[in-house]
Amino acid sequence: MLISYLNTNSAAFQLELDTRHDKYERLVKLSRDITIESKRTIFLLHRYISAPNGEEVLNESEVKLDAVRRKIKQVAQELIGEDMYQFHRAISPGLQEYIEAVSFQYFIKTRSLISIEEINKQLVFTAEDREETTNMTSTSQDKQPHTWSLKVTPVDYLLGVADLTGELMRLCISSVGNGDIDTPFELSQFLRQIYDGFTFIGNTGPYEVSKKLYTLKQSLAKVENACYTLKVRGSEIPKHMLADVFSTKTELIDQEEGLS
Repeated sequence: MLISYLNTNSAAFQLELDTRHDKYERLVKLSRDITIESKRTIFLLHRYISAPNGEEVLNESEVKLDAVRRKIKQVAQELIGEDMYQFHRAISPGLQEYIEAVSFQYFIKTRSLISIEEINKQLVFTAEDREETTNMTSTSQDKQPHTWSLKVTPVDYLLGVADLTGELMRLCISSVGNGDIDTPFELSQFLRQIYDGFTFIGNTGPYEVSKKLYTLKQSLAKVENACYTLKVRGSEIPKHMLADVFSTKTELIDQEEGLS
């Protein structure tokens, strides 16, 4: 009697563990897809500076981000009725990359930082389940569309914003290469504000956030170095050579930090 009870329960536990493991693997695959498509969106947005029609680039990036959100919708469907934090490690890399992409696009459009509330507002999904509505009696509850969402955690938001600073540093260099002298100074002020915000968190926040602080500081130093060069030696260096000068200085900074 006891043996049959244990066998029955162990089989049920095994089935539950296998189901959970399969779900975790599906979420890891979706997270990879989200990461890949988000990276492609970021690469596309870097063409905004040099493209003859920047609006076309922004429209194309919106199409790509919509495709990413459809992937996130699948993640949200997988997590219905589940504790998201049990699967957080599976989806966190993809969400961070998405935050980086959507915040980069938002900065190009508005020259400001997107809020976590605005990001979460874009991740509320609504759809009508037609198969269920045809099989069930029509009541006021059945006519209501099914709604589900995926909330970005504050830690994922901070990590995504920290990664955004690297893209803004690259935007600074490419802007100078295209003869745009004003953007580096604007980016310098923006990055300084982000850096000040992260320093308020300091070591009191999660370990991953404090680790990103070093990368953020590097990006800020490179942009401020570019602004210094523009202010002091801008008139001496031809515009078509400015990007090469900044690239060389960036490599020297990286080498010095690697030795220190």
